[in-house]
Amino acid sequence: MPLRRFLAVSAAALLLGATSACGQEANGSSGGRLDVVTAFYPLKFLAERVGGDAVRVSQLTKPGAEPHDVELTVRQVAEISDAALVVYLRGFQPAVDQAVAQRSKRGFDAGEEVELLPAGEHDHEAGEEHQEGAGHEGDEHAEGGTDPHVWLDPARYAAIADALAVRLGTIDPERAAAYTERARTLHAELDALNGEYAAKLKTCARREFVTSHTAFHYLADRYSLKEIGITGITPETEPSPQRLAEVAERAKATGATTIFFETLVSPKVAETVAREAGVGTAVLDPIEGVDESRADYFSVMRANLTALATALGCSS
Repeated sequence: MPLRRFLAVSAAALLLGATSACGQEANGSSGGRLDVVTAFYPLKFLAERVGGDAVRVSQLTKPGAEPHDVELTVRQVAEISDAALVVYLRGFQPAVDQAVAQRSKRGFDAGEEVELLPAGEHDHEAGEEHQEGAGHEGDEHAEGGTDPHVWLDPARYAAIADALAVRLGTIDPERAAAYTERARTLHAELDALNGEYAAKLKTCARREFVTSHTAFHYLADRYSLKEIGITGITPETEPSPQRLAEVAERAKATGATTIFFETLVSPKVAETVAREAGVGTAVLDPIEGVDESRADYFSVMRANLTALATALGCSS
């Protein structure tokens, strides 16, 4: 979000401060439930599962919208100020980072609860791979920092759920045991999902997969795969013709059968590489925005597993 626009939103939110808290208690609760503001879908899913009927959860990113460059409304900035807890991932959405820093002392940064992986690098000019072994490649320039897509690793995602339960229990001690129990149940489900991935991807004809947007580093790292990204961490990045040709050649060399694209970004780049490589395309969803009337985290992750296993020629 441009600084001038954000400052205008913040100033307007100050004017709304008195009215936005109408009907809301000072500690960020409504009707006995904690008001929890979440930045985007994977964090909303965690808050709902761990919080249960003790929380009222809202989401700053509209369902089905690309979350990286979300802009906040006046009302959303006020909600951040009033919330009992704001669950976000610092470094993923700059506008949310700024609003939490300026308007809330109740932020829960999911990235602080697990080890984050560095954002990958790809030296476009020299054609060097800076990341050895499992992981990813594909950024035309060094992006620096860390990769935010941590929820695509079920094990790390489970650890964030556990930490969220502890934080909610600190805010609401009377229901701490219930938060812990719900987190334990979710953790077990994520462990089972992790087991499904590990078993299915253990024996595959190929270990490399090509994606339009380098979002699957955590998944690749967890299951000893390697992601070849056409573009980097930011999906709107326009790849150069040279990069498109490089990836097409790499797809041919590795025997790839599929170029993956995602649901919230145009498939044109993936289709271009697929035509050049003479292969097909399929969806691999980074789960940044989900139509909750049709799917949830677990159903999309299992659909991703099926797509990966098919593309990689996995036999188990």
